[in-house]
Amino acid sequence: MTFRSTFALLVFAASALSAQTPKSGRDVLEAMRAAYSGKWYHTLTFTQKTTTKAADGTPRVATWYEALAHTAAGTQLRIDVGEPSAGNGMMYTPDSVVRMRGGQVAGRTADGNVFLPLIEGVYVQSVEKTIKELAPHKIDMSKVYQAKWAGHPTWVVGSASAADTTSPQFWVDADTKLLTRMLLPLQENAPPYDIQLSGYVKAGGGWLATKVVMSQGGVAKQTEEYSDWKVDVDLDPGLFDPAKWTTVKHWKK
Repeated sequence: MTFRSTFALLVFAASALSAQTPKSGRDVLEAMRAAYSGKWYHTLTFTQKTTTKAADGTPRVATWYEALAHTAAGTQLRIDVGEPSAGNGMMYTPDSVVRMRGGQVAGRTADGNVFLPLIEGVYVQSVEKTIKELAPHKIDMSKVYQAKWAGHPTWVVGSASAADTTSPQFWVDADTKLLTRMLLPLQENAPPYDIQLSGYVKAGGGWLATKVVMSQGGVAKQTEEYSDWKVDVDLDPGLFDPAKWTTVKHWKK
């Protein structure tokens, strides 16, 4: 093969790759939404085994009970830490969190859950709304490149090359259109977290990652393993009302 023909093949391969890679983060979100339009679940419940590490490295294991719902108001996630009757947990939206202790509100902050726009909202709401929900995390939606992750072609939004491992970014499987990784600074003046989602299973008309590992500086800070998941179940709206935290009928009962 001549140099000219080899060069032509390389140019063709590069052009093909470019054609397959979305031009912006908006295009990635559009592709995610289109892939499951009218199919994705609107409610989800599951039990979560949560493993964290104490300062001395000792693992601590707890059971959390979680309920997610998307309505006209947006996506909400209720987390009961331990038995729901104890009244401890958090209620998240993409832009806020209410912390509960003993069934009473212990605090409210404008510190939303970045998972919600990318594991639920993107599939069931307008792309404009998803972009608005992601805005506080300062992901540069103008930057996208294609990489390999777990052997799959993957779109990386928020970075221009693999050399950049510090910019806020999220990774989407190009074939399944599912979130597989995020690199995000969840704390000010601290290294970014490397959040990896795996173990995807079919869940109704959508999918659910059944394992999430959140690492910082190469150390796993929190590992989540899901079980007993159910989708499109009827959930009492009161589950997401802090004033009814311990009086509403819980899905676990």
